[in-house]
Parts: sequence; structure tokens; C-alpha cells
Amino acid sequence: MSPLVITLLIVVGIVILIVIGYVNHMVENSKLEKARLKADLSDRIRRCADLSETLPGQMVSPALKLLLTRLQLQLGERLLQVDKNDNALKTRLGQLRPLVGQGESIPVNNPPQKIASEAKAKEIRFQLESLHGQITRAAQDGLLPANEAKSWVKEIRDMLVQLHVEFFTNLGLQALQENQPRQARLAFERGVQYLQKQPDPAHYQNQLQQLKAQLARANAMVLENAQPSADEPSELTEGLKSLEDEDTWKKKNIYD
Repeated sequence: MSPLVITLLIVVGIVILIVIGYVNHMVENSKLEKARLKADLSDRIRRCADLSETLPGQMVSPALKLLLTRLQLQLGERLLQVDKNDNALKTRLGQLRPLVGQGESIPVNNPPQKIASEAKAKEIRFQLESLHGQITRAAQDGLLPANEAKSWVKEIRDMLVQLHVEFFTNLGLQALQENQPRQARLAFERGVQYLQKQPDPAHYQNQLQQLKAQLARANAMVLENAQPSADEPSELTEGLKSLEDEDTWKKKNIYD
């Protein structure tokens, strides 16, 4: 065998090894990408399902329930393209399709939740943040038209305002029931201040008037009682301030 033939065989062998290595690399990348996509879609489906089931009933309209169900269906159909043998997913999609087909007649069974503690208010605020993230991502992926996503972002802003109004109102009423009018006055004052700081306070005129009426009631009770001490209740003050200070995600995203 001539040296030329031997050289050609060696070159061919090297080329074959390179091709095999490249193919293996591509296969591994494909597997990793498939696993990443599957994990991402599964996580988004889970988050939408959790929001659909756990958001307070007073914040879940039929339109929102339909949106979250629709997103679960769309994401699930994408996931089925990645894993065509997932029988549990096929069953779940079979349950979601008729629900989406009902439109805004879809049943809403979320029970109302009383928002009367800082922990509960923060929990719901985090849920609204998650909802904002899911809607933004859905718009980026083409699952939601941009104008529909923008409309829902505005809706989340209203839901966040509703959260604060309920929180401040319930704290104030609870303080009145416990014969603590000064603490009630503080809660109602914070509620009024929060609404007045909104970019469109006129939109929340009814809520503002209700809080002002409660504030006047609490203030009258304070005047009827003994002279208030100089120290305001620091725990309530810090709790209310903490909830307001942690709204940075709303200020950065909802008003963009």
C-alpha cells in the first residue's frame, strides 16, 4: 500500500471521527434543549394552574379564569410536541379544552379571602407579580396579542390597588373592633395616601371616598377618647410601610 493511500485513509478516519463527535455533540445539545424546554413549559403550566386555583375569589373574574386556563392549554400543547408520549398531559389537555370552549361562562370557584394581615397581603402581591410575569412571557412568545397583554397589565394594576384598599380597610376595621381608634386612623390614613399617590386617582374615587369616611369616623373616635400618646404603634407602622416599599416591581413594570 502506497504512502498516499495510507495518508488518505488516515485523513478519512480523522474526518469520520470528527463527524461522529460533532453528531454526538448535536444529539446531546438537542437532548439538553428538549429537557430545558420541557422543564420551562411544565413550570409555566404549574404557575398558571396555581394562580387559577389560589388567587382570591374577589380578584378572579371569568375573563381572568379563562385567560389562565387558555394559557395552560396553549403551553400544554407546546409541551405535547416536545413529549408526545405524556399520557397524563393528554388527559389534562382533554379537560382544559372544554373549559376554554365555555368562554367567559367558565366556572369560577375561587373562594374570597380576607386580607387582614401583612403576610396575607404580601402573599397576594407575590401572586400578582407572578401573574404579571406569565402575561408578559406569553406576549413575548406570541401566545397573547400585545394589545391584550397590555390590557391585562392595566387590570393587574387595578387588582394591586384593590389589594391595598382591602388591606388598609380591614386593618382599620379590625382596630376599631378592638377599640383602638388611633391604630385604625393610621391604617385609613395610609389607605387614603396610597390612593392619592396613584397616577390616576380619579379612577379610584369611590374607594377613596369610602376610606376618607372611615378615616373621619376613626378620627372622631380618637377625639372622643383620652388624649393620644405621642408614640404611634410601631409594628403597624412598619408593616404598612413594608408592604408599600416592596411594590417596586409594580412601579417598574406595570407603568412601563
